[in-house]
Amino acid sequence: MTFTLQEFFPAAPEIFLATMIGLILVVDAFLSERYQIFTYHLSQLTIVGLAILVLIVRPDQPQPVLRFHDTFINDALATILKLSIAVVTFVVFVYSKPYLRDRDLFKGEYFILSLTAVLGMLVLVSAHSLLTVYLGLELLSLSLYAMVGLHRDSITASEVAIKYFVLGALASGMLLYGMSLLYGITGTLDLAGIAHYLTERTAENPIASNLNPALILGLVFTLIGIAFKLGAAPFHMWIPDVYQGSPTSVTLFIGSAPKIAAFAMLIRLLVDALIELKDEWIQILVILAILSMAIGNIIAISQTNLKRMLAYSTIAHAGFLLLGIIAGTKAGFAASMFYVIVYAVMAAGGFGMIILLSRAGTEADRLDDFKGLNDRNPWYAFLMLILMLSMAGVPPFLGFWAKWLVLRELVDANMVWLAVVAVCFAIIGLFYYLRVVRLMYFDAPQEQTHIQAQAGMRIMISVNALVILGLGLYPSALMTICTGVFSS
Repeated sequence: MTFTLQEFFPAAPEIFLATMIGLILVVDAFLSERYQIFTYHLSQLTIVGLAILVLIVRPDQPQPVLRFHDTFINDALATILKLSIAVVTFVVFVYSKPYLRDRDLFKGEYFILSLTAVLGMLVLVSAHSLLTVYLGLELLSLSLYAMVGLHRDSITASEVAIKYFVLGALASGMLLYGMSLLYGITGTLDLAGIAHYLTERTAENPIASNLNPALILGLVFTLIGIAFKLGAAPFHMWIPDVYQGSPTSVTLFIGSAPKIAAFAMLIRLLVDALIELKDEWIQILVILAILSMAIGNIIAISQTNLKRMLAYSTIAHAGFLLLGIIAGTKAGFAASMFYVIVYAVMAAGGFGMIILLSRAGTEADRLDDFKGLNDRNPWYAFLMLILMLSMAGVPPFLGFWAKWLVLRELVDANMVWLAVVAVCFAIIGLFYYLRVVRLMYFDAPQEQTHIQAQAGMRIMISVNALVILGLGLYPSALMTICTGVFSS
């Protein structure tokens, strides 16, 4: 068994990132606190280098490139999702810098763990084997567990870290059990091999293959693991506590880039491997989507903590994300891909605004902290207005097109009733997003202190919100990219 340089070339971004993580880890060990900024800059350069390498190794032909005995795939889907992860992570690091400095958390551990989590995401995105899927998922999950408990002096952070770890381990165990059933039935770990086995079995005896109890049980346990990582109800119990109890810089990271990786896992397992069981997993996803939209939107109304409100918003968005997958078409998968990228950008901006208004010793995570923001700083209020209305799905912002695409695919798939249900929950969700807008523009501020922020933070949050507005006015570019991924 030999490997040539050509064999390693498609995995150059992952190899580069793993090498840089080791280098940053060694360099950071010898840096004093005074020079921790060097770790930050080195991490940002790593993300930039990663994005460049992803573009360099992108496949020229429409056919995907398989490597390492077909356990690693490099295709158009991997290219776009890896670029999205890199861009979102770069933005997250910019937002996190002032927050970490003000709270004496500006240490190499945050950036090293974040980069390790990104490595797990990249492996997950390019997974073409059940083994690679699990390795990428665990590398991502273990890094996030450690990040949640990064603030060692906070009892709350320690508690939610333990809760996240226990529930995450349980979900990973269920996912692994589901994968073991799939492997036991099909006799292969390769995703294409599983799809081939199911196709042949269906052709020979369609009724018997679809009613295989072990196969359906494996599908159910696999979906439980995916739903937990995606934050879909009823496997959402970790999200509100983790989002609220973690340092906001950690919540910012967890609530953005990992959702893209969870979507990749969903596509790799359900579409690439289990497409022959589409009728079965669509029924399960319908239940998950309705529960997620109901629980997320209804419970978010009663929240007074913005981080917790955005946590329930995440659950609701997970339900909307599943709608495109439920449509069961290539256009539906592209719509869900569009949705998850848009959501990651919106979530980064939402939590970035919390960091912007926070200052040393205090967190601006209560809804009351946004009262009268227009009087204190009209520009920041305008940026938050864009983010909230986009999350609510109000035209012409980018979030509207994300919801519209998945709803259109549902209608085209003759699932009008589900589209109507989704619209009803979207209208309910308008309440808690518009409540933030009302507080900013119609309530008196509780304090008149000047909002101080570094130039990089001000520029990035402005770019973030204006991109959402700009792409909302001209959404066809991103739509075309997502559609092209699944049209080949």
